[in-house]
Amino acid sequence: MKITSLALLTTAALALNAPAASFDFKDPKGVNNVTFQLDAPLESINGTATGVTGTVNFDPANVAATTGKISVTTESLTVPNPLMKEHLVSEKWLNAAKNPEITFEVTKLSDIETKGNVTEADLTGTFTLNGVSKEIKVDAKFTYLPGKLGDRTMGKVQGDLLVIRAEFDIKRSDYNIQPGQNEDKVANEIELKLAIAGAAAKAN
Repeated sequence: MKITSLALLTTAALALNAPAASFDFKDPKGVNNVTFQLDAPLESINGTATGVTGTVNFDPANVAATTGKISVTTESLTVPNPLMKEHLVSEKWLNAAKNPEITFEVTKLSDIETKGNVTEADLTGTFTLNGVSKEIKVDAKFTYLPGKLGDRTMGKVQGDLLVIRAEFDIKRSDYNIQPGQNEDKVANEIELKLAIAGAAAKAN
């Protein structure tokens, strides 16, 4: 009986001290994306960005310790109008050649609420766009799916999944993107939505 109890305590201690899993957000299926909308009086611009990469360290037993950084390739931003896309990544707007990535780096989680495998929290981090970095806070939802990587990869790779969803607004004037210019056609406020899945593969 004592041996069994000791074994259980040892197992529990190892689980508590296990390092957070590292989830890779470079999606081989290519479905991770960020959507954006600028709803100006004369035009509503809607687009997507698919060049998502990054790593998030997440421990469901200690969500407050979450760290990580998500990047989006500036050149991957796409809008329906090809000429508008050309302008978007040009030197006058996002300057993709000089600023090849848009990034968000986690610095803190607060107001954490977990129910089952879903955690909602205020996520504070450093958002960098057009070479300008600012601290912002967004509402985020983490869905931890242990053992579900195999379902997503048709059994080719086993492991866990972490799905992050968030919606937040920024102002292009805060990031020196043509501030005060063309606001009748290009809104100052940018609405961003992301739904991305990261994978933590397990060795066979």
